[in-house]
Amino acid sequence: MPSPPHSSPADLVCFSHLRWDFVYQRPQHLMSRFAEVRRVHYVEEPVFQAGAHPHLSVTSRRCGVKVVVPVLPDDLDERAAVDRQRALLQDYVAGSCAVAPTFWFVTPTAFAFSPNDRAGVVIYDCMDELTAFDGAPPALLFNEKQLFARADLVFTGGRALYEAKRALHPHVRCFPSSIDQAHFRRARAYRQDALRPAVAESKPSMRVGYSGVVDERMDLELLADVADARPDFQFVIVGPVVKIDAGKLPRRSNIRFDGMRSYGELPELMSEWDVAIMPFAHNAATRYISPTKTPEYLAAGLPVVSTGIHDVVRRYGNAGLVHIAEGAEAFAEAIDEAGASRDDATRLIAVDALLGEESWETTWASMAALERAVQKQPDSGVTDRVGDGR
Repeated sequence: MPSPPHSSPADLVCFSHLRWDFVYQRPQHLMSRFAEVRRVHYVEEPVFQAGAHPHLSVTSRRCGVKVVVPVLPDDLDERAAVDRQRALLQDYVAGSCAVAPTFWFVTPTAFAFSPNDRAGVVIYDCMDELTAFDGAPPALLFNEKQLFARADLVFTGGRALYEAKRALHPHVRCFPSSIDQAHFRRARAYRQDALRPAVAESKPSMRVGYSGVVDERMDLELLADVADARPDFQFVIVGPVVKIDAGKLPRRSNIRFDGMRSYGELPELMSEWDVAIMPFAHNAATRYISPTKTPEYLAAGLPVVSTGIHDVVRRYGNAGLVHIAEGAEAFAEAIDEAGASRDDATRLIAVDALLGEESWETTWASMAALERAVQKQPDSGVTDRVGDGR
């Protein structure tokens, strides 16, 4: 594990489209670690309430992060909402940050209302191609161009995204999905209890699991067809349903939608599965994704079956650690094959060797080092330190 970076005198203000208490993802992993050595303010999207007086709701989390939520009246138009948020955040940053803070953008949308004249270092952590998602605001692309022009550093959440963005800024670094390996390895210990005869006898012939947001990126038709092809298998889908009609979810006796579970529950849930799946559709929203769930599944000891997502194939499929399959028949057969290797020791050794290079601790420390280089030498650039990454 790398040594923690030195504490920065500058606060870190993170602007995110993801609620802190929603699915525990990349921003939470990184910001909770930064909060160990400096003050972190996590600015969420606004909440609109009838008759509300514009203000900021500021609450602290156990990890030390302050979650900042603009609360606005619901009768504001878009322009007025942007202006109110900027005014509120201008005062907040002026009163909370003794020196120019680092602004860390997870969403370009926030660039429109962030008080950028108050920022020191500006970082764009581009974890997804948000412009390709359903319901993306029309101004998102314009705001991203503005953010690229202001940013000192750009981080991308995967290789495909890096290749799409590297020509847009001189200092782009690829930081793919990382892993809290110790957390997810707990699933392997839980697995030993699950193998007790009394427990095993009550299980279906194969339990196939998915954890994550259920949205337009999932191929629901593929899921239904695979479930039909393997009626004796049980398919467990864990995660919130977002931006799609829940009434359109495939209803089968062997498909179970369990809803959202906490990050802490995931290892025990995964211990009950025989195979993990990533039945992603091929569309604009999946073109650049680098699913965090891939290393999480692998660390949990699970064999994985995925459709041919670029970053999954390149990093894990080519290494023989994820089965890649297209179409219901091939996908079902890949699940059969993967299930046979569930507790194979040789496979787990290869998994652990690869994942040892991908910890959140390493990613966080590397990002912090790049930020410090900009703070100390703002005019010298960081080209030598910022390459194409993994």
